[in-house]
Amino acid sequence: MSQSLASVAYIGATILFILSLGGLSNPESSRRGNLYGIIGMTIAVLATVLGPRVTAAGIPWLVGAMVAGGGIGLYAARTVQMTQMPELVALMHSLVGLAAMLVGFATYIDPAASAEYSGAAKAIHEMEIYVGILIGAVTFSGSIIAFGKLSGKIGGKPLLLPGRHWMNLAGLLTVIYFGREFLHAETMNDGVKPLIVMTVIALLFGIHMVMAIGGADMPVVVSMLNSYSGWAAAATGFMLSNDLLIVVGALVGSSGAILSYIMCNAMNRNFISVIAGGFGTSGGTPAAAAGAQPAGEVIPVNATETADLLRDAKSVIIVPGYGMAVAQAQHTVFEITRYLREKGVNVRFGIHPVAGRMPGHMNVLLAEAKVPYDIVMEMDEINEDFPKTDVAMVIGANDIVNPAAQDDPASPIAGMPVLEVWKAKTSIVMKRSMASGYAGVDNPLFYKENNRMLFGDAKKMLDEVLAALKA
Repeated sequence: MSQSLASVAYIGATILFILSLGGLSNPESSRRGNLYGIIGMTIAVLATVLGPRVTAAGIPWLVGAMVAGGGIGLYAARTVQMTQMPELVALMHSLVGLAAMLVGFATYIDPAASAEYSGAAKAIHEMEIYVGILIGAVTFSGSIIAFGKLSGKIGGKPLLLPGRHWMNLAGLLTVIYFGREFLHAETMNDGVKPLIVMTVIALLFGIHMVMAIGGADMPVVVSMLNSYSGWAAAATGFMLSNDLLIVVGALVGSSGAILSYIMCNAMNRNFISVIAGGFGTSGGTPAAAAGAQPAGEVIPVNATETADLLRDAKSVIIVPGYGMAVAQAQHTVFEITRYLREKGVNVRFGIHPVAGRMPGHMNVLLAEAKVPYDIVMEMDEINEDFPKTDVAMVIGANDIVNPAAQDDPASPIAGMPVLEVWKAKTSIVMKRSMASGYAGVDNPLFYKENNRMLFGDAKKMLDEVLAALKA
């Protein structure tokens, strides 16, 4: 394949990737968006493998790598549960960062690649290598820590070291100093040392950065690492002089940055404050705020009483959370929804932007269960309807329905927009226990007079509710 034909293929793939992002912005067009992305990536890979920069001797190696990687991806897609998607996404981000690091080192120590540049072009190329490895290392180590937190292998409590900001500043100044040493290195051997030192500092910074972020901010971390992985891919494109990688990396990086901004707005958080150290303690550990304390008694209900409340209601809003994902209860939720709608009940879903452990987590689960898109509403669309709602049913959510965000200025989540389920005539909260949410903040909703608590595994209890409804 000639260079001109490969360039045309890259342009076509770029257009398909842009169409893919556009399709993924809406649930109804997401399948089409995914298809565009698959076709675009297929064209990009074929154009690269068959392009002029790959020799015949290298094709078997590339094919072998593609078969191995494709096999691992296929296995993961078939075996990973929907509840494990957040940590899988974080793990995928780490691989992008690792690839950027390896490509950077390989490009620098390759004599053929270095021979192509001289003078100012050589300095620019080396700067691309340095920055590419820096971003890749931060993305790699930060994503590994995010994977550990999301999978429960590392606690959600933020690690706030004394003088951590000064440590970060010292690390940044050191990276700049060794960047200067790297650019002024006369031989390859002289340049490897500052490159390795910078890589170690970047890896440590990635670990420190994500460890300092609390569990409640993890959705922002996922989108932030998504952005980092895009910039790492773009940096790799500069290193390899690959226009497609540059464009695709910029698309992923910029869209991830926009998503991070949206997530921060949804939590009333400043992006810089999230990076500096997020709020939240280990999930499941009550941590009442220093201000107003929850007061009152919890009123428990059983499945039959819950079914009676739903049967008598004219309007119902269901608020899903991570507990629904853990219990794999979305299919039973759909069956209850279908039954109530057939009886004339107006059933809708209220989705908080940071519900679950990653952006869009609840939307994906509901789509998997075939819940109609038109009854799945965003928080801003449905919040004003709660006062006109007979029953608000919360399934495994906690922090996103916490009235302390509005009522208690001393609460760690003060100012965070929440779904106002307590304004409904009756609210029903489904939980395994009275433990706090992932932010580690107690929830006054549980003690309100119009609230009922349905304790137990979400799937088991919803199955009982469905049986009681049909009886």
